[in-house]
Amino acid sequence: MSRTRTALLAAMALVAGATGTAFAVDPGGAGTAAVPCTVDYKVQNQWSTGFTAAVTITNNSAAKSSWSVKWSYAGNQQITSGWNAKISQSGAAVTASNENYNAQLATGASVSFGFQGSYSGSNAIPATFTLDGVTCNVDGGPGGPTDPPDPGGPANRVNNPYEGAKVYVNPEWSAKAAAEPGGSRIANQPTGVWLDRIAAINGAGGKMGLRAHLDEALRQKGSGELVVQLVIYNLPGRDCAALASNGELKADEIGRYKTEYIDPIKAILADSKYASLRIVTTVEIDSLPNLVTNTGSRPTATPQCDVMKANGNYVKGVGYALNKLGDVPNVYNYVDAGHHGWIGWDDNFGASATLFKEAATAEGATVGDVHGFITNTANYSALKENNFSINDNVAGKSVRESKWVDWNRYVDELSFAQAFRNQLVSVGFPSGIGMLIDTSRNGWGGTARPAGPGAQTSVDTYVDGGRYDRRLHVGNWCNQSGAGLGERPQANPAAGIDAYVWMKPPGESDGASKEIPNDEGKGFDRMCDPTYEGNPRNNYNMSGALPDAPLSGHWFSAQFRQLMQNAYPPLS
Repeated sequence: MSRTRTALLAAMALVAGATGTAFAVDPGGAGTAAVPCTVDYKVQNQWSTGFTAAVTITNNSAAKSSWSVKWSYAGNQQITSGWNAKISQSGAAVTASNENYNAQLATGASVSFGFQGSYSGSNAIPATFTLDGVTCNVDGGPGGPTDPPDPGGPANRVNNPYEGAKVYVNPEWSAKAAAEPGGSRIANQPTGVWLDRIAAINGAGGKMGLRAHLDEALRQKGSGELVVQLVIYNLPGRDCAALASNGELKADEIGRYKTEYIDPIKAILADSKYASLRIVTTVEIDSLPNLVTNTGSRPTATPQCDVMKANGNYVKGVGYALNKLGDVPNVYNYVDAGHHGWIGWDDNFGASATLFKEAATAEGATVGDVHGFITNTANYSALKENNFSINDNVAGKSVRESKWVDWNRYVDELSFAQAFRNQLVSVGFPSGIGMLIDTSRNGWGGTARPAGPGAQTSVDTYVDGGRYDRRLHVGNWCNQSGAGLGERPQANPAAGIDAYVWMKPPGESDGASKEIPNDEGKGFDRMCDPTYEGNPRNNYNMSGALPDAPLSGHWFSAQFRQLMQNAYPPLS
């Protein structure tokens, strides 16, 4: 049941169900006095000092060319930001009026907007609403819904789903890991389940489908709490700046994405059989940041990314997924936020947060549908560089001027994730959001791991001699040579970080080293070819990829063995 209580002052005027849907009595109905308007006020997410809410107003009177909704709070609630309406507050009184793009409100039509607010003590829902000065729902009903949100819904989501919980071990990945020499040392680690095409929902190529994974999760759960990690990854025109993980849906197939992919996933997750599980979704990796960094006049732009920015289907798809999956009370949505070597630069940092806010308020979604963000998914950025910092100066130059850092403001994932979390809150996401960091392949241990800072003869020797991340360039992403397993999955490892996770299962390839015909829609990307000399996105460096790699998502034994060999912390 969702955290919905409808402003119900006329019992016959409105019906509100568990989904929060509301409708008014037919204005022409015999023997019934129609109400002029109805209001559905939904508290979507609530924490100790704040909340997000969505409001839907339905007009049962004459069509309007503009509108204004007003209410007053009984407590000390203060609205701090809003979307899809111009919202102002004076004392306890709130006014929400239309934006230019949603001013028209026909008879029988509805319009929705949302906001984030703060409070202390109680957070009672307002008793009375007006539309253009006319009180909604007024023919003699009860005094208004001031009771707290319904139990069992998003209000009862825990602040950190990983805290106090086991995490699901995918038996298919575990068996492959255990079959490798020494693999039993990590075969019981939890990893993400990738739903990377429509067929994966029911099981493809002999693999377990979503229900099979959830049934196994119930078995593993026992009497305690258990988190299941799902990767939602099938946008239209997927991976517009790469080829190895191109998806099955064409750039304009947003309809198929909704009805054939997201809707069936939601239907399974909403099955009451799985209500006791904590389901974490990683929503559409490597999508939204492309619209910031790989479009327009930038040297890194691609025609495919320009198409996806123009048609809006990345934003629409992410918004739709957040909206639909966020309706399931035990689902925790974490949106992919790239990594420090992608959006850590000044030009990308703020713009990415703003774009994420746009996607989180598209297609009926609100920021309340976002529990947090995940960085470094399936990537290799070091968790913490201990041998140099962004504030160091060597030989008269800042670390930012080194070829490796290249004017980025962050040198590792932990500092980036913590700073980006603050940026996301500043643009309107709830202050309670948490971050996940994928540490599955960013350990960079073994004999190549520096024991201390580099020589101070130049800023480049200082950084290159001390950095743990041994890639040739921070833009290299495919099957990186020399990489190692990183920190083991754990909850609450640092301030603002909900968990370190292995969302990318170690040993699963990032892409094939050469073109391999397949029916999975996956192309050949030269960044997976060890002989490739690069492009603008990696400043024309060699790719650093391992040879003889299979298709993305397929088992890559040589990579898995290297990851174990170079693990940091080391495997015992």
